[in-house]
Amino acid sequence: AFLIVQTSYMFNQRVKIKQLLSGTDKASAVGSEVVVMGWVRTFRNNQFIALNDGSTNNNLQVVATLGLLDDATLKNITTGASLKVTGEVVASLGKGQKVELKANTIELLGVSDAEKYPLQPKKHSLEFLREIAHLRFRTNTFGSVFRVRHSLAFAVHQFFNEKGFVYLHTPIITSSDAEGAGEMFRVTTLPVDGSAAKNESGEIDFKEDFFGKSTNLTVSGQLEGELGAMAFSEIYTFGPTFRAENSNTARHLAEFWMIEPEVAFNDIEDNMNLAEEFIQYLIRYAMKHNMEDLEFLDARLAEEEKQKPQAERSEMGLIEKLKFVTDNQFERITYTEAIQILLDSPAYKKKKFKYDVSWGIDMQSEHERYLVEKHFKKPVIVTGYPAAIKAFYMRMNDGCEPGKETVAAMDILAPGIGEIVGGSQREERLEKLEARMKDFHIPVEEMSWYLDTRRFGSVPHAGFGLGFERMVQFVSGMTNIRDVIPFARTPKNCEF
Repeated sequence: AFLIVQTSYMFNQRVKIKQLLSGTDKASAVGSEVVVMGWVRTFRNNQFIALNDGSTNNNLQVVATLGLLDDATLKNITTGASLKVTGEVVASLGKGQKVELKANTIELLGVSDAEKYPLQPKKHSLEFLREIAHLRFRTNTFGSVFRVRHSLAFAVHQFFNEKGFVYLHTPIITSSDAEGAGEMFRVTTLPVDGSAAKNESGEIDFKEDFFGKSTNLTVSGQLEGELGAMAFSEIYTFGPTFRAENSNTARHLAEFWMIEPEVAFNDIEDNMNLAEEFIQYLIRYAMKHNMEDLEFLDARLAEEEKQKPQAERSEMGLIEKLKFVTDNQFERITYTEAIQILLDSPAYKKKKFKYDVSWGIDMQSEHERYLVEKHFKKPVIVTGYPAAIKAFYMRMNDGCEPGKETVAAMDILAPGIGEIVGGSQREERLEKLEARMKDFHIPVEEMSWYLDTRRFGSVPHAGFGLGFERMVQFVSGMTNIRDVIPFARTPKNCEF
C-alpha cells in the first residue's frame, strides 16, 4: 500500500499557462477552478499580474480584486517574484488572449528584491544578458531559443530512430585526435606545478597519469562511431565535443554538441542525401511544434535587421528562410566549381573579399556565404575538396591530376552562417588509409584498433558531423552562437 501525502502546494494539480491559454484542456475551460504557478513579469494598478511559467512566452493575466491581498503581500508582488494562484478561469475582456484568471487566493512562493533584480520589464541587450546567463532564460528571447533547442534535440533522436539507427555513446575522454588538428583540452591528474615525473627524454611521463597515457577531451566521436557502424550498419552519436581553439568569434565555442551519423554501405551521394533529408526534417519539426516561438524570433530578427545598413540586411525573414530550406533541393557543386564561381564574382573582382581566392584554399565564411546568399540563394553542398586541407580518413578520389588530389568530402553551407555540416565518404582501403596517416604524421601503431575496421570486412561507408549549436542558430535566427547554448564556454570565459 502507498501512502499519498498531499502538500498544501498541490504541485501535482498545477496547470501550465500554455495549456490554459490554448484552450485545449477541458479542465481549464471557462468556469473551471485551476492552480497556476509562475514568476511575475509585471504588476500594475495593484490588480493585474502578468504571470509566466516558461511554457510559453505569453503571460497569463491574473486579476486580484481590490481587497484580496494584504499590504505585505501586495508589496512583495514584484517583477521576478514567484506565486501560486488558485482562481477561476474567466473570459478575457482585453485583447491578446481569450482567458484570464480571477484569483481566489494568491500565495507568495519566493520574493524578488525589485531594486536588485537585473531583469526589469524593459529591453536588454544580448551582451548584457550573456553576463547574467543564469537569469536570461526568463526573457522572451531566450525562452523561445531554448524551447526551439529542445525541440530540435528531440527531433534528432526521432529522425534516426525512425530510420533504425543505433544511438552510440562515444567517449568524452579519449587518447585519439580525430581531426589531427591538435587543438585539444588535456585531461590529467598529474600535478601542474612542474613536479610531475619525467621520462628519459625529459618529457612528462604519462605512464604515471590516471589512464597511463596522454588523454584529452574528445573533438569528435567519429572514429569510435565508425567502429559501431561496422557492426550495426547505421549509428549516430549526439554529445558534447571540445576544441581548444583560441577563436573568440560569434561562430565558435570551446564546448559544443555534435551529431555524427556513420553509415556502412553509404557512398558520398548517399551521405549528401541523408544530410539534406536530416536538416529539412529538423526544420519541419520545429516549424510544426514551435511556430509561436519562431514567429516571435522572426519579429525580433526583423527589428534587428532594421538597425543594419541596407546592403547588409537579409533578403528573407526567418520563417521565410526556413521554408526556403525545406521547400528547395540543395544546390550541389564541386569545390573546383565553387572556386571558379568566386573568381568570376563581382565581389572578387572589386576586391570585396577579405581573404584571397585560389584553388587549394580552405574557404572562409565570407566565401561560403557568398555562394549561398548571393550566387545560388539557397543551401549549397560542396564536394571534392583538396586532399591537403581535409582530414586523413577521407576517401581519396580516383583519377586526380598530380598536385590536385581531392577527397570525397562534403560541406553543407547554409544562409547566414556558412558551414553547418561537414562529412565525407571514409577511406575504406587499408593501404591508402595507412599512407594518408603517414602523410599526416599520425602514429599507425597507436591507431591499430581503428585500422582493424579496414582489415576485417572493410566496406564503403560515410558519415557527417552537424554542429548542433549552428543548427539552433540557423533555426532561431540568432546571430551569435553564444546565445543558443545555455552556458557558453569560450576563451577566457567559463562562468557558472
